[in-house]
Order: sequence, then C-alpha cells, then structure tokens
Amino acid sequence: MSSALTDLFPHPIVQAPMAGGVSVPKLAAAVCEAGGLGFLAAGYKTADGMYQEIKQLRSLTGRPFGVNVFMPQPEYADPAAVDVYAHQLAGEATWYEAELGDADSGRDDGFEAKLVVLRDNPVPVVSFHFGVPSREVVDALHRVGTFVLAAATTPDEARAVERAGADAVIAQGVEAGGHQGTHRDIPETDGSGLGLLSLIAQVREAVSIPIIAAGGIMRGSQIAGVLAAGASAAQLGTAFLATTESGAHALHKQALTNPLFVRTELTRAFSGRPARGLVNRFLREHGPYAPAAYPEIHHLTAPLRKAAAKAGDAQGMALWAGQGHRMARDLPAGQLVEVLAGELAAARASLTSGGVL
Repeated sequence: MSSALTDLFPHPIVQAPMAGGVSVPKLAAAVCEAGGLGFLAAGYKTADGMYQEIKQLRSLTGRPFGVNVFMPQPEYADPAAVDVYAHQLAGEATWYEAELGDADSGRDDGFEAKLVVLRDNPVPVVSFHFGVPSREVVDALHRVGTFVLAAATTPDEARAVERAGADAVIAQGVEAGGHQGTHRDIPETDGSGLGLLSLIAQVREAVSIPIIAAGGIMRGSQIAGVLAAGASAAQLGTAFLATTESGAHALHKQALTNPLFVRTELTRAFSGRPARGLVNRFLREHGPYAPAAYPEIHHLTAPLRKAAAKAGDAQGMALWAGQGHRMARDLPAGQLVEVLAGELAAARASLTSGGVL
C-alpha cells in the first residue's frame, strides 16, 4: 500500500463500517486512538446526520478516519414480487404490532448530498459499497485530499475499482457478515461468492492497486495470513461489533456467541440484497421467498426489525455476522486493536522462525 495511505494507521487493522447504528463515533474514535483505521457508516443516514457524526468523531480523536457511503441502486425490482412479499410479512406486522414500511422510500440513500458534504468538509478516507463511483467522483475527492476505497467481491469488480482511480480495493470474501458489496445484484449468482483467500489471490493478479482484505477475520493470526497472501491490511466487522463501544443492540452482541445461533447464512429476507447473518426464525421463514429488491425490502422490513428489537426478540432482528462470529470477544475496541496487533506480531515472529500460525 502507498506509504501515504499506510501512514494513516500504524496497525494494518481497519474497523469495517457497519450501517444501522453499529459504527458510532465512539467506536471509530477508539479504534483510531489505538492505531487502527476507524470508520463511520453513512448508509441509512441523511447527509446532515453523517455530517453531525463526523463532527462528533473529530471531537473525540485527532487521528485519521474513514466514512463509508452506499452507491445509488438501479431500479430492477419487480413491484409485484415486492407486493407478494409484503403480503407474506403481514403476520409479522400483526405479531409485532407494527406497520410495514414504505417500499418506495427512496433508493439513492442521499448519495449526491453526502458527496457535497464530503467535498466541502473533507475526511481522510471515503469508501464505497454496492458499486464503484465514477472517475469524476473519485477525482473530486482526491482534489480535496481524500483517499478513496471501494469494495469488490470478484476480480472483475476489482478491475472496475482500479479503473475508477481508487487508491485501494476492499476485497470482500463470502465469509463477511452483513451485505455483500457486489456491484450488480444478480440472483443467479447467490451463494457462489469467492472465499477470501481465493479472492485475494485472484484480485492480486487482476489489479496493481493495494488490497484490503475483508471477510471472517477475527484473530491477529488471520490478519497475518491475509497479509502473507498479498493484502496490505485487514478489515474486521464482526470482531468490532461485539466491543464495548459498538452501537449494536445488546441482543445482537449476545447472539454472536449464544449457542442458540449455530450458523450464519446469506439471505435476502431483511433487505432484498444478499447479506450474511445469524440464522434465526425470521431468516428461516422468509429467506426462501424474499425477492431481489434492494432497498425496497429494506424499507419494508425496517419497522418490523425495530419492533422486534424493542420487544427484545432476537428471532425477528437482522443479526448480521460473519462466519467467525463464535470468536467474538467482549472487549473495549482499543484493547481489541492492541490484542489483534499483538497476535499479528506473534504470528509473524512464528513464521519468521519457521513455526506455525
């Protein structure tokens, strides 16, 4: 990775931006202060809401940080399929005494307004999810001194990220919790995503820009593994979801290591886009029937998810988690960064001395 970007964070540890209230300023600040790169998640927020969080984060740390933005989504959902799914969810609405949300609540997530804020009030790093920004957008951010990253789940997507002029690509393996950052949502490819190590190897041969590896990473030894495979840094989400400063609901944190939730699965049940979460009742009952319709399904189910959380019912919540969720540690975020850095150093020393990870 270019020294200018590497110098932003002493440890090759990036805290993944987790939308929905998880990646709050105090979490990002704690990661930054410990030597990692903390991220705010602008997804599902207004441009002003994003700006207020940036101001709050700056009051907590003088270290560099990042902001993640969702790309606008094309209109490809079948309205009839959305209506059928809404009908299927009627029982959930009755059970939680909640109204279904408006599926037509908007699909660009305030993209242009957020770009204006980020150009007028530059931040050190901006990353993009669900697609790649235009060269014009990347150049505009570069002009104000911002490094640009974008997620990719295939070598072809990584090439698109490089063509756009981004400084690095976030290679997201299928192990990752939350939404897959695919540039195009193609239902026929559901479940066919690449594992992280295979993805790193293929992306490394496809592009010349640095790689940040994401997907199922929970230990410093795994960070050593992806660095050895060709990545310049590792991005961890689920590992930070369980930390003290995380804004995740208490039930969500507890579920990561609760024996009741034994596995994760990619599902469209909550948002209409493939996302990995702990298998609960809602996912089992509705996942097989959820259409490819993002953000329509996200808007539709939002009141149900909020009502389930308010009722203390983890079986109706979107419990996003990566495949390594069982390895989650209940630690302050800064301490977790220190532990991960220590594990990474130990793993590197073991490799140098001819040992095993």
